[in-house]
Amino acid sequence: MKLDSIVKWLMPKEERFHDLLGRDTQNLLRAARLFGQIAAVASLEERRVKAVELKSIEHQGDQITREVFEALNSTFITPLDREDIRSLTKDLDDILDYLESVAQSLVIFELDESPEALRQFAEILVHMIEAIDRATDLIWDLSNEKEILASVVRISELENQADSLYNTVIADLFKARGRDPLEILKWKEIYQGLEEACDACKDYTHVLGNVVTKNA
Repeated sequence: MKLDSIVKWLMPKEERFHDLLGRDTQNLLRAARLFGQIAAVASLEERRVKAVELKSIEHQGDQITREVFEALNSTFITPLDREDIRSLTKDLDDILDYLESVAQSLVIFELDESPEALRQFAEILVHMIEAIDRATDLIWDLSNEKEILASVVRISELENQADSLYNTVIADLFKARGRDPLEILKWKEIYQGLEEACDACKDYTHVLGNVVTKNA
């Protein structure tokens, strides 16, 4: 056993990071499910109302991020490597920022359609974030290594689905005859933001994998 692992085992258990990251992933899951509602409605006014609600959730995420960083600055021994906790928190913040930004773009661009690809992206993101929430709750006890890695694999599979969906929908956008070029560019930005949100979920799993490897 590494010396730092021995020291952490001997020190009083630090629970607040578990609580903070649990709040963070649950907040993100609320945002993903709300985005799913935004994607499903075909009313600009409903989207506008729900986008305001999503903005509020994003603010709550920012507050949790600040609390994590403050806790890092005031804690001598952390339950996981300090930089891993910082990276996990930053990635969660990035995912939420992408979701909120796409929701705002739907409103700003005055897009009231609910195409199947938009709903599919929203569904993929909900599944990815559900897996993130499960895996994050497990990392504090690395006897859960098998379950954590299963979630990592699941997120990777979903990210591959998102990549395929993105390639298909972008190709279809530019093949559509008679469509307003400005509308094509608006939807391209929407799908680009959603693909980046999925990439950020995959980035999160890289940190999870590092945590498991370091503490195995």
